[in-house]
Amino acid sequence: MNYSSLPKIDLHCHLDGSVRPQTIIDLANQQNISIPSQDINEIRSLMIAPETCQNLEEYLMRFDLPLSVMQTQAGIERISFELFEDAAKENVKYFEVRFGPQLHQLQGLSFDQIIGSVVKGMQRAEAMYDIKGNYILSILRTFPKDNIRDVIDAGAAYLNKGVVAFDLAGAELPGFCSEFIPYVDYAIEKGYRITIHAGEQGVGQNVFDAVTMLKAERVGHGIHISGHQGAYDLVKQQNIGLETCPSSNIQTKAVDKLSEHPLKAFYEDALPITINTDNRTVSNTTMTDEIRKVMEEFNLSREDYFNIYKISVEQAFASDEVKQHLMSFAD
Repeated sequence: MNYSSLPKIDLHCHLDGSVRPQTIIDLANQQNISIPSQDINEIRSLMIAPETCQNLEEYLMRFDLPLSVMQTQAGIERISFELFEDAAKENVKYFEVRFGPQLHQLQGLSFDQIIGSVVKGMQRAEAMYDIKGNYILSILRTFPKDNIRDVIDAGAAYLNKGVVAFDLAGAELPGFCSEFIPYVDYAIEKGYRITIHAGEQGVGQNVFDAVTMLKAERVGHGIHISGHQGAYDLVKQQNIGLETCPSSNIQTKAVDKLSEHPLKAFYEDALPITINTDNRTVSNTTMTDEIRKVMEEFNLSREDYFNIYKISVEQAFASDEVKQHLMSFAD
């Protein structure tokens, strides 16, 4: 099967984990920022996480270098454009990218400037390539909460014009959902769709809470519902999309190896699974790679692939018009 030519949808990808290594060097030089090396191979090795990290925290360390050059409007816009360009070149037809506006304020940019820059870069790519996209605003669970409403307010001006959803990301502690109920309610009031990182690091209860407390329509990762019957049943009954990211899950020790990933078991039990990259650079992957690995490991057919593609269309936070367009690629 020609994996490159398959139409693809990626619903879970982080902007700061998907930066081209050469762009880090270029922007650092333009911005007079000191980086460890001018050698692209050395920079690449600093950006790619080991195939198996000790934990999620070791994986998350790989974001420090990209974020250092993502503090100007021009830098953010360029990185957004390049990510959509890279995705379009491997036949990704629809792409939802998430990022944390709180991470880009070190040089004084406003949330409006930050969000406007990522949207501008995406729209430039949409005009040049056969790709449609949207941004998801991720709040960092470990950050102070005093500016969360400011992020939501700034993003509201871009709703359905490049921004569609609200997310909680970062290190996952048990029972985090209750702290964020007022903020998610506020986002819903403003018109945001909701996806929440949960059940990545062994806590199935967090998925149950994300759906019941935070009204999540999709869950980032969610694989540990396999150890929590209540969460599993809820996901199935309410058709909560699972944004699985196979390579990333192995790196962060969420699963030990691909053969142990619950993705196929979920698929066979008619749970709404999707296949995604998470972080193209940090996980050293592409959508083509993820699909190839999953299809070969679990012996999936072309028909299976398009079933999963259709689930991704259904679960996307896209307009009906865009969804209709995406369905035209399904066999």
